[in-house]
Amino acid sequence: MIPIIDMHCDTISGILRAKSNGEEVCLRENDMSVDLKKLKEGGYLCQNFALFTHLDSVLKRGDSPLAHAILLSDTMDQEMTANPDMICPVVTGTELEKNLADGILSGLKTIEEGAVYEGKVENLQLLYERGVRMSTLTWNYENELAFPNKMYVDENGEFHAEPDTENGLKPAGFAMVEAMENLGVIIDVSHLNDAGIFDILKTVKKDTPVIASHSNARAVCPHPRNLTDEMLRQIAEHGGICGINFAYDFISDEKSESQLTTIDGMIRHMKYIRDVAGIDAIGFGSDFDGIGNPVEVKNAAGMQQIAQKMEDAGFTLDEIEKVFYKNALRVYKQVLG
Repeated sequence: MIPIIDMHCDTISGILRAKSNGEEVCLRENDMSVDLKKLKEGGYLCQNFALFTHLDSVLKRGDSPLAHAILLSDTMDQEMTANPDMICPVVTGTELEKNLADGILSGLKTIEEGAVYEGKVENLQLLYERGVRMSTLTWNYENELAFPNKMYVDENGEFHAEPDTENGLKPAGFAMVEAMENLGVIIDVSHLNDAGIFDILKTVKKDTPVIASHSNARAVCPHPRNLTDEMLRQIAEHGGICGINFAYDFISDEKSESQLTTIDGMIRHMKYIRDVAGIDAIGFGSDFDGIGNPVEVKNAAGMQQIAQKMEDAGFTLDEIEKVFYKNALRVYKQVLG
């Protein structure tokens, strides 16, 4: 089996939500798309676990976004501690590389929704000390750091999403990007609007990798959550990667009753990104347990199906290995040490 690094899933949020509702659920084995047994069966090297803060809900409850992120972090820590025979938390690329050699499954903490920082760089340090090594700046809401692309529901109840090319990073956003770069936290532009993405790409050092952990190619599927050709090229120039997202809305704009994400759909994006930005700019960001539509790869256990389909589509073994884990491992070693 080819090792896998998946840069994004929402499983920890699902576990915390279920536990808050009094359900007995754990990371070792559950009914979600990701659990430790499925990861082992799928041949994973590392799963990134997002500490996702739904900003609007948290603020309406009167809670602190940072406190919610810490609760998610503690939830992940509890799951790691309960399953040392199956998974090991990591904070560096060197640890990952050693675990690859030893056949050990790794778990890496990431942040989704930059408002957990509440605009304060010192909160980034606090989360770093708790093991966070990758972060977005926003999710689907404006926050202290930045803006997402425009999304709204019209008077007929129709959902619309449009690129925002005008509202770049806020001053606190620029400060946060600088702090992330200096500290060694991977900068993730998924969910950020167009103007903010280009602000980051212009601001960071030439050799600082910038990633889009779970975004696809906008030319293949014209959703603003996907990346333009120029974004893809600039991310590649920085040595970064784009993680293929399995959500149907970001894979295809064709009307489909089933909304089934097919492997062929994923491969269309891979081929396009390879042509525009090169094979070194592609990885996985499944968004498992954060998407509602069915996927041909039903869960983490079935990921090796993608390798066979990629081979059938003309990808070489070296290219498949780069997409599966080598590109992400390269970035992790460069940024995290």
